Amino acid sequence: MRRSDLARPFPIRLATRSRMVSGLFAALLLTGCAPSAIDLAPPAPDQPYVPQTKETGAIDAGKPAQEPVKQNFTLPANAEAGGLPAPPELAASKIYSLAELIDIAQRNNPTTKVAWNAAREAALAVGIVESTYLPRLSVSAIGGTQQSNSTLTTGVLNVGISNTNKAHSQGVIGAAGLQWLLFDFGRRAALVEATQQLSTASNITFTGAHQLLIHKVSLAFYAYSAARTLTANAAQSLQNAKEVQDAAEAKLKQEVGTIVDVAQAKQATLQTNLLLVRAKGLEQDAYLALLGAMGISPLTKIRVASAEGRTLSASMMQPTEAIIETALAQRPDVLAAFAAQKASEANVRAAQADFLPKVFASGTVAQDNGGLGVTAIPGVGSDSLPTLNLNGSRFSGIVLGGVTLPLYDGGTRAALLLQAREREAAAGSILSRTKQEAAREIVAAENGLKTSLAAYTAANALVQAAQTTFDAALAAYRNGVGSVTATSLAETNLLQARIGRTDAYSAALTAAATLALASGSLGSVPY
Repeated sequence: MRRSDLARPFPIRLATRSRMVSGLFAALLLTGCAPSAIDLAPPAPDQPYVPQTKETGAIDAGKPAQEPVKQNFTLPANAEAGGLPAPPELAASKIYSLAELIDIAQRNNPTTKVAWNAAREAALAVGIVESTYLPRLSVSAIGGTQQSNSTLTTGVLNVGISNTNKAHSQGVIGAAGLQWLLFDFGRRAALVEATQQLSTASNITFTGAHQLLIHKVSLAFYAYSAARTLTANAAQSLQNAKEVQDAAEAKLKQEVGTIVDVAQAKQATLQTNLLLVRAKGLEQDAYLALLGAMGISPLTKIRVASAEGRTLSASMMQPTEAIIETALAQRPDVLAAFAAQKASEANVRAAQADFLPKVFASGTVAQDNGGLGVTAIPGVGSDSLPTLNLNGSRFSGIVLGGVTLPLYDGGTRAALLLQAREREAAAGSILSRTKQEAAREIVAAENGLKTSLAAYTAANALVQAAQTTFDAALAAYRNGVGSVTATSLAETNLLQARIGRTDAYSAALTAAATLALASGSLGSVPY
C-alpha cells in the first residue's frame, strides 16, 4: 500500500473534528440564550417595567425590557385592549322592571357565559370518553428516492478504460392500521359515568350561576330603590324644614318671634339640604352598583322602576323544616356536590379496573411500490448504452387479537387507586359540609326575613306617630303655642322614622330574595 493511501484518512478525521467543534459551539450559544431571557423581566424590584411596544401601543412580547428613565410605574396605552363592550340596545323612554333588568343581565353578564362555556366543555368531555369504545384507524404514507453515480477507471498497456454507472431508485409505501379495545372489565364505563356526573355538576353550576345573578341584580335593584326613596324622603324633609323656617320668619315679622328661632329654623333647613345632597350621591352609587350587577357598561343610561308597592306579609314565611328539606333536594351547590361524589365513586371503579386484563384487536394493511433504473456506459469496446429498469409492488395485511395483563408497575396503579379513594372520601365530606352550610344559611335567612318584617311593621307605626307629632308641633308653633326647637325636633324624628321604614322595607325584600336563594327556589323574579 502506498504511503499516500495511508495519509488519506487524516482529512476525514479533520473534517469530523471540525463538525464536532461547530456543533459544540452552537450548543454553547443556545445554552447562553436561556439565561438571557431574564432581560424580559423588570431590572430591579424598585424599578418600573418599561416594555417595548408596537405601533398600536401593545406590548411587544418577547422583547427585552428597556432601561427606565424615571420612576414612572404606568404602562403604555394599548388601543387593542382598551374600550368597553358594546352596551345593550335599550329604549331611552322605557321604565324597566326587575324582571326586565334580570333578563338583560342574563343576556349580557359575562358570568353566565363563563358558566355556559364550562358546561359545554364538560359535555364534550363525555363524548371524548365515549369515543374510546370505537376503533382507532390511522393511515400513513412514506416515499423516498435515491440517486447514485460511480466511475471506475483502469489502465492496461497504456490504454485507459473508464466505466460510468448510474443508479436511480424510488418507492412508496402506504399503510393503514386499526386498533380496537374490545373489553376492559368496565373501566371505560366507569369513566363515562364519571364524566357524565361531572357534566351534570357543571350544568347544575350553570343554573346556580343564574340564581346568583338573579339574587345579585335583585339586591342591587332593592338598594337602588331604597336610595331613591331616601332621596325623596330627604326632599320632603327639606320642604318641611322650609315650612318651619317660613313660620319662624313670619312670626319675626309680626314681632312675636325671635331672631334665635329664625336662626335655628334656618340651621335645620341647611342640615336637611346637606342630607339631601348626600342622599343623591348614594342614589348615584346605587345606580352604578345596579349596572355593575347586571354586567353592562357603567355609562349606560336606563330608567328603572321602583320597588315600592310590593306586598310584604307573613305568607312569605314557611316552616323551617320544610324549607330545609326542599332546599337539600334542589339547591345547586348540594346537587353539584352530590354529582361530584358520584363521579368520584365511578373513578374508584375505573382505577380498580386497571388491575384487570384488557382484550384488544389490531390490524395493518400495507402496499409498497418501487422502481430501480440502472444505466451503464462503457468507455471502450461498445457503442450501446445498456439500461436496466426494475419495478415491483407488494401487498400485505395482518390481523391480531390478544389480551394484556399488567403485572408490575412500581405501585403506580395502587397509588392511583388510593388517590381515587381519598377523593371519594373528600367528596363525601364536601357533600356533608355543603348540606350543613345550606341549613345554616336557610335558618339565618329565615331569621333575617322574620326580623325585617317585624321591623317594617314597627316602622310603619312609628312613621304614623311621627307624622302626627310633626303636624301638631308645626300647627302649635304657628299659633304661638309651641317652640321652634320642638318643631324642628319633630321634623327630624319624622325624617328618621321614614328612613327607618325605607330601610326595613328594603331589608325585607332583600331577606325574602336571600331566603329564596338559600332554599334553591330562586329561579325567577323574587318578591
